[in-house]
Amino acid sequence: MNHSELEKRRQEATPRGVGVMCDFYAAKAENATLWDEHGREYIDFTAGIAVLNTGHRHPKIVEAIRNQLDLFTHTAYQIVPYASFVKLAERINAISPVSGKAKTTFFSTGAEAVENAVKIARSATGRPGIITFSGAFHGRTLLTLALTGKVIPYKAGFGPFPASVFHAQYPNAVQGVTTEMALESIERIFRSDIAPQQIAAILYEPVQGEGGFNIAPEEFVKGLREICDRHGIVMIADEVQSGFARTGKMFASEYYPDAKPDIVTIAKSLGGGLPISGVTGRAALMDAPEPGGLGGTYAGNPLAVASALAVLDIIEEEKLCQRANRLGAELTEVLKRAKAGCAALVDVRGQGAMVAAEFNDPVTGKPSADLTRQYLHKALDAGLLMLSCGVNGNVIRFLYPLTIPDMQFKKALAILSRVLAD
Repeated sequence: MNHSELEKRRQEATPRGVGVMCDFYAAKAENATLWDEHGREYIDFTAGIAVLNTGHRHPKIVEAIRNQLDLFTHTAYQIVPYASFVKLAERINAISPVSGKAKTTFFSTGAEAVENAVKIARSATGRPGIITFSGAFHGRTLLTLALTGKVIPYKAGFGPFPASVFHAQYPNAVQGVTTEMALESIERIFRSDIAPQQIAAILYEPVQGEGGFNIAPEEFVKGLREICDRHGIVMIADEVQSGFARTGKMFASEYYPDAKPDIVTIAKSLGGGLPISGVTGRAALMDAPEPGGLGGTYAGNPLAVASALAVLDIIEEEKLCQRANRLGAELTEVLKRAKAGCAALVDVRGQGAMVAAEFNDPVTGKPSADLTRQYLHKALDAGLLMLSCGVNGNVIRFLYPLTIPDMQFKKALAILSRVLAD
């Protein structure tokens, strides 16, 4: 395959609005290793943007998909249902972090899950308003773009967006936003924009993804729960990126046992590489929409459901929550050691294996996306593939498969240490 010819074909055939990070093409992948079309090997610390907590092509996932292929690939669940959909819903209900009896339904993408969570909350409350947060990312459809709290590159040029969406502040120690300030910003919305009796839901990420892996303080989540209880508002936790063992628990919401959400959105690593998402929530809320109000042609596709059932088995059998905590602790220790000799590295934070490093210009003290990109490029040249995030593009996030072999993980940490030392 001629690389330059393929690049020309890509530019001719696909729109420039689809940003592509790497200048090479994937040829093969296995667990935490990816090979390009020339046979060059990379350690994958992106996991397809948090989709592969169980790694590329886990044998149990491959087997589950092959077995389902021999049966059927599609019926549309709302036309002809299948038992595996029900089984997966039962398993998610059993581990759901919501209070009381839960119900779950499935879709195809994280944005679909978020949109349907909003629909459910509006149907259950009869209210229009949604409060979300600065730095949030909830998807790329028009409604989820309205919910997203980052303009470049997601929202620019795509408005107007759906109404009745309001953004409060999210706690951020580096930027000086305290829990008290964040909670007060919600009260300010109630005073100046919309009455709390018109708010259907408050939607938040326990750990912000695109926003920079900012972890919600416990008192903040408790405050959200109190506000929701006081005003009859549905509390929605977006766990699309933080779910399925990434944070050291099945769901990040488990870190807040005294402030459980009413609804949780799930996707990404649930499917082990196949597109599936879901909404799980308190049964009374989930039953609010009329029959036909929820669904989708490919919602809960049989192949993706088979893969998701295998993912849940792997997380349990291979103790990936415990492994996430161990690997995350090792990475955090390496980053903290590097911070002592790297003036640009201003913050290291993480929960389990959901770890981030934030960079500012050492001279100006301001967030530096350019410096962050330099570190990413140096790492890529050394064979380590990583991603940035953050409202200012100055955060490196670490999303390695939780199944990565120990020796390969140590090799990746050695590369990272050399890059930060430079």
